[in-house]
Amino acid sequence: MTALWTSTEAAAATGGQATTAWQAQGVSIDTRTLRPGDLFVALKDVRDAHDFVAQALAAGAAAALVSHIPEGVSPDAPLLIVPDVLQGLEALGRAARARTSAKVIGVTGSVGKTSTKEMLRAMLTGQGALHAAEASYNNHWGVPLTLARMPAATDFAVIEIGMNHPGEIAPLARMADLDLALITTVASAHLFSFDGIEGIAREKAAIFEGLRPGGTAILPFDLPVTPILLEKAAATGASVLTFGAGQGADYRLASAQLSADATVAQCAHASATRLFRVQSPGRHFALNALAVLAAGDALGLDPALCAQGLGRWQPPAGRGQRESIVTDPVEEIGFDLIDDAFNANPASMAASLEVLALCTPRDNVGRIRQGRRIAILGDMLELGDTELALHAEIANHPALAGVALVHCVGPRMKSLHTALPAAKRGDWAETAADLLPRAGALVDAGDVVLVKGSKGIKVSLIVDALRKLGHPAPRTDKGTD
Repeated sequence: MTALWTSTEAAAATGGQATTAWQAQGVSIDTRTLRPGDLFVALKDVRDAHDFVAQALAAGAAAALVSHIPEGVSPDAPLLIVPDVLQGLEALGRAARARTSAKVIGVTGSVGKTSTKEMLRAMLTGQGALHAAEASYNNHWGVPLTLARMPAATDFAVIEIGMNHPGEIAPLARMADLDLALITTVASAHLFSFDGIEGIAREKAAIFEGLRPGGTAILPFDLPVTPILLEKAAATGASVLTFGAGQGADYRLASAQLSADATVAQCAHASATRLFRVQSPGRHFALNALAVLAAGDALGLDPALCAQGLGRWQPPAGRGQRESIVTDPVEEIGFDLIDDAFNANPASMAASLEVLALCTPRDNVGRIRQGRRIAILGDMLELGDTELALHAEIANHPALAGVALVHCVGPRMKSLHTALPAAKRGDWAETAADLLPRAGALVDAGDVVLVKGSKGIKVSLIVDALRKLGHPAPRTDKGTD
């Protein structure tokens, strides 16, 4: 097996000192997920990972990237000593990018980064050696870690790039040295750090600073801030492809048919239409899929193979994944759960409620004869001074017309709870943990339940509690349309 990193290569990349010769097959920052043969990177975060170097080596790590010899570790242990561990990881990431001829795609946006990254993964699978970010590794350590893990023989790489504050995206995009840069959308997220939506647009557009000469910028056509994105793309000399629903978009959503389990859509491009499908309901998913198809064309790939690969995509856990929770295996009845507990802002909240509205409950199978659509909504974080008004505004979303009950979690969601019509007003809890004792009473057989909120409000605890009510099983009735 070809080593991902040798001590000689890693020392040359970082300017560090190897205490002995070693070869690593992977890169890890966590002893809980470390595999034998990994290079363990001792980052300082909540805790200093130098405290875990001995444990990592005992678990089979090939070596450790450190800024000093940790206490309890022999000086002749396999180490790579650098002045600063994070900077050392960044240097590994840049070196990994420099040694490969891969086409690298960077993805950012206020909503849909991870889903779009996974769509790209599905589309590119089987079309070459593929490397893509795990989970949401999109920050100051996640991007260099993803790059450092990239084998030299990679053909395509997909890098997710996120931000919380101004000035974060451009350095990460430059590190990734992009061939394509894709912006999913610009929406009200992280407003606490920006003056307004225009500031967010400028920060998202900074991803174009990481494009190689002749690179391609893929961006949404229909937004009020689209001119900001176009201006930045033009300033970098990028080729531009736009996607959206409006006339004039290079990749236009000509139609979209949504069922409870899938979206079948048509893309209008270059005087022709292309049919495609994603295995989840949602117009927002169809729009992101347009951007993915545009990326495939920019890479010179077969459009039919791209559509076929895209059709295999399903939302990952915590991002709209739908599953059946069987509470009575004998009668084969239970409720459907939509797990969207990882991220929330006004745009993604609206999209998730629209998906819930498309779902069909089952009648006459539970304690309550009529199956219900139920939403369990947690706080949307980092929205700035207007956060309470943005939460209350959810009560006016048209999709709520078909929702029987809305349970709310968090101090900000108290604003929505108050604004809801009395008939739709379910429970309110300060924290997700406060709602757990009532999990069994919140749902009934035949219901369809959406759980949605920002990661920090921990409504994923409620998802786990609902799963424990029965026997989860992936849905298989994907429909025929």
